[in-house]
Amino acid sequence: MKREMSSAEEALIERCLQQDSAAQKTLYETYANRMYAICMRYADNPDTSKDLLQEGFIRVFKAMPGFRKEGSFEGWMKRIFVNNCIEYYRSKRNQPWFSDVDEAAGIQADDHTLSNFGVEELLGLIRQLPDGYRTVFNMYAIEGYAHKEIADQLGISESTSKTQLLKARLMLQRLIAEKGGSRFA
Repeated sequence: MKREMSSAEEALIERCLQQDSAAQKTLYETYANRMYAICMRYADNPDTSKDLLQEGFIRVFKAMPGFRKEGSFEGWMKRIFVNNCIEYYRSKRNQPWFSDVDEAAGIQADDHTLSNFGVEELLGLIRQLPDGYRTVFNMYAIEGYAHKEIADQLGISESTSKTQLLKARLMLQRLIAEKGGSRFA
């Protein structure tokens, strides 16, 4: 269901387009917590999350003239933040955070273990995943990207995307078991 913009939201956007600093501050204060939650899902620590949040808002303000006022402004912003997070981790590609496909051969994940864990607890565990696992897991499980889209966005193969997702699930299961999550299975 598409959410239409309110007249107040439209007025705020118009004021931001006119470089009104009070409007920009209001926009930031209105959406910062929700956008920070996205950054926290992709980042491995609060400092990186804060950097991604600031960079994301800079990109939002620069891109605002291109917003067509069709559909949800928040949804449009979320896409910018997700892409910003993906770009940040893509720039770290020289670091060995994607594993070989062969390492995951024959491994199976048990989704039941993850499905019964609390949302806040699971998000905390997701932040503990290595960069590659966390990025692919977020893109696939939370943002809804297909493996082909993930591969294109990150410059990896589809099989590497699938492997990273599998390994992320396995690591989450291990972390859940270590935290006593086996009682949820």
